[in-house]
Parts: sequence; structure tokens; C-alpha cells
Amino acid sequence: MSDAATALAPVFAPWNDPAAEPIIQFKNVTKRYGDFTAIDNQTIDIYPQEFFALLGPSGCGKTTMMRMLGGFETVTEGTITIDGQDMSAVPPNKRAVNMMFQSYALFPHLSVAENIAFGLKRDKMPKDQVEARVEEMLSLVQLNKFAARKPHQISGGQRQRVALARSLAKAPKLLLLDEPLGALDKKLRQDTQFELMDIQEQTGTTFVIVTHDQEEAMTVASRIAVMDHGKIIQVDTPAKIYEEPGSVYVADFIGDVNLIEGNVTKSGDDHATISWASGQQDLIGIAHDEIPTGTRATLAVRPEKVNISTERPEGMTNVIHGKVHDIAYLGNMSTYVIETPSGQLIKAQAANTRRIARRAITWEQEVWLSFTDTAGVVLTS
Repeated sequence: MSDAATALAPVFAPWNDPAAEPIIQFKNVTKRYGDFTAIDNQTIDIYPQEFFALLGPSGCGKTTMMRMLGGFETVTEGTITIDGQDMSAVPPNKRAVNMMFQSYALFPHLSVAENIAFGLKRDKMPKDQVEARVEEMLSLVQLNKFAARKPHQISGGQRQRVALARSLAKAPKLLLLDEPLGALDKKLRQDTQFELMDIQEQTGTTFVIVTHDQEEAMTVASRIAVMDHGKIIQVDTPAKIYEEPGSVYVADFIGDVNLIEGNVTKSGDDHATISWASGQQDLIGIAHDEIPTGTRATLAVRPEKVNISTERPEGMTNVIHGKVHDIAYLGNMSTYVIETPSGQLIKAQAANTRRIARRAITWEQEVWLSFTDTAGVVLTS
């Protein structure tokens, strides 16, 4: 095999390159509505060709961030720049930005092709160029066969793709997507997430998506900004957000997690040990900063990183004893809820490699949970 064939593909991570220029910059941006602060002094950089996700619960400020970026809300304090240009005095229709709403907002009386062409015609693009661009967009979203149909004659997933094609037709530098898949059922939403990723990669357009769906953000985004009460709590890649959350809030908000509180008894060498329950051995997890002894802390460990067995495991760093309180059968895996003698509930997940009738673990059974010293993260905030 040649060196070229074995070479690793370059990793897309412009945020790690000091020379990389962001396409979007929020600089100390605050947005107030009367006495209410929706966005509180936030600074963030987004880079060209990123698929960037603003993630958080309802009311956290993510949609306000997007609307300010699109020009639909004014900034109270601070500045937003796109490609180095201050957007303060630039109206929405003069920005190299397009926005795709959850409702799709398609014209019911126009065909699929006419919907895609609408913005191009308003810009007085020559007819032959409009036709070529519409054809290009139809191919991009794989809807050539549906060009003559009206929106009510196609499925919800297809309408979503028409709205996406119309948003991309004018080749914006930046596309804003506001909960774009919220109206789709779960399976179609999952399929469409991959389509969105492919289209974003093909076009090279910078996408910023607003979503409250953690799974969606984890699937599509190059980086995620987790928000709460008008503040960005952590910005990182999906893997970092999931594996190394910076706070209990982020650990708890993203995916399923066990949060075990205790007092730090030892810290150093990128690890910390906590004492958490009488009769249970101390637990060890990752801690990149040294934590003073006696500090109240939380060990966050994902259920899929916790092993469950009917006999005490040998040679494992972290071992917890308890009994089976509940079992959730999810088809491909089962989640076991274990109650410790102190009453704490801890989850473990196991793949269902055997038929359910042959499952070795059942309700009220005495079991041991175990995990490595790198499976969990010790957090102090």
C-alpha cells in the first residue's frame, strides 16, 4: 500500500490554529429586553466551513444569538462581525446570510423548482442562470424527480430539503438553521441529519444550527456551544463535550450520566479520588486540575462505561456494590438501574448480545458495578 493511501485525512479543527480567521465573531455581546438579560456578555468565534451548534434548553438564549446574527434582533452591547465586517448597521437583506426556519415557509402555490428559484428571480438573475442553479440545487438535495410538484404533494422530509435548497440557492456564506428537523419523526430526522452533513460538506457553507436536541447536535456539529441562562457554558467538539464535560451542568445536559457526589481525598497526576458512601470504596476519575483535599465534588460517569456482573470483579479500580432496582429493555441494549445500600441509584448499560430469555441478571439481584479510572470525570462546578 502506498504512503498516500495510508496517510491520515487532515483533521478539520481551525479553532486550534492560531492563524485561522473566524468568519463570525461575537465580541462581548449582550442582549436585553427591558430588565431581562437574554444574552449576557458573550464572546465566541465560529470558523469558515464549520457546522456549529447552539444547544440548550428552551429560554437559554440560543435563538436570540441566531436572530442577532441574522439581523432580526439588535445587539444591546458589543459587536457581531461577519468576515471582519461589523454588522451593527447592516440590515438582514444585505447580509451574506440566509435563514431556514422550522416551518420551512414554502410558497404553497409554487412548485418545488419555483420555490427554489424565488430568491434568484427577485435578485434579477438571468433566466438561464436561474434554471442552471435550480437544477444544481435539485441535484444536491436529490429532488430532481419532484421539481414540478407543489409542497403539499411531497413528504415532510422532502419539504425540508426544498427549504434547504432554497436557502442555499443564493450561495450564502452562512446558513442559519432554527430547529430545522423538529417537525420530522425520529427515524426521518436521523436520516436527514446525515443528509444535512453531506450537503454542508459538499457546499462548504458555514452552518449554524439552533437545537434543543442533544443527539442532533452530537451527530451533525463540528463544535457545540452548550448554553444556559444567556451564557455559553462550554464550547467544544461533540466528543470533548461528551467525554470531558467542564461542569456538572454540561455532563447532565448531554446524554445519560451518573452523578456521584463525594469529598475529594486525593488529587494529582490528572486524577482525583472521592469518598462518597459509607461501606463503599473510594472512586477515582479524571481531573485535569489539582483539587484541594476535602472539596465537595461530583464524579460524572456514563452508563455505557459501567460494567455490571453477578460476581465481584478482580483488578478493577472502581467497584460499587448494590442490587438491581430496575431494568429497561431497549432492544439493542439494556439499562440496569442499581440501588446501593445508601439508596443511590446508578445506571449501567450492556449490549443485548443474547436473547432476553437468556439474560443472566434480573430484578433484586445482588450485583457489582465496575469502571476504569479514566471512565469518569471529577467536577467541582
